[in-house]
Amino acid sequence: MIAGLNVIADNIDYLLWGRAATGEPGGVLLSLMMAIGAAVIALPGGVALACLAWRFTGLVRNALFLWAELIRGIPLIFVIFWMWYLLPLITGGDLPGALTVTLALAWFTAATVMHSVLAGLNALPSGQYEAALSQGFSTQQTLWRVLLPQALRNILPSLVGIFISLLKDTSLAFIVNVPELTTVAGQVNNRVQIYPAAIFIFTGVVYYLLCCSLEQFAKRWRITRPAL
Repeated sequence: MIAGLNVIADNIDYLLWGRAATGEPGGVLLSLMMAIGAAVIALPGGVALACLAWRFTGLVRNALFLWAELIRGIPLIFVIFWMWYLLPLITGGDLPGALTVTLALAWFTAATVMHSVLAGLNALPSGQYEAALSQGFSTQQTLWRVLLPQALRNILPSLVGIFISLLKDTSLAFIVNVPELTTVAGQVNNRVQIYPAAIFIFTGVVYYLLCCSLEQFAKRWRITRPAL
């Protein structure tokens, strides 16, 4: 057990931030960078798509639902593979692996955010929409100033769950050899070739602590935020 902890201690820098000193972040640092980057894209993207689906029924909503169901019905690992091979064809050049995985995660997550936000909007009493219109608000103003802030607050637990899953899904980047936490843990294990249990228990504990920290932050934020 002590020897296993020594292996962790000897490689802790590499597991936490990879080769960040030479401009190549990895480990926990790269996992967080990809998760945050994907969240920054997926949250406003998913909210915008939900607003479109709420505002425009018929063909627009059905097309968005079809796109979302297609994405959600495909394993994320395939989405990463597709982005890995298709983006160079579209852009005409190779993209950094971490950027490719971040875009794949954002694309996948935006579909889930869209459904969650739309459900939050549909759960609000219809009288609020009618009251806002009677006060002179336009449909767009009613959506952005009255309905959407309430819906986002109500679905905060759902959004937290989505982004916890997003953080854990960064581990799938190992399939394209992006040096996030799971990848570098495997590299350390292959190099040392002993105490794999200690290495991967440490990896699991790190993911657990990161996810719990996000959950606790969201709970505190919800408590301290004034009611709308």
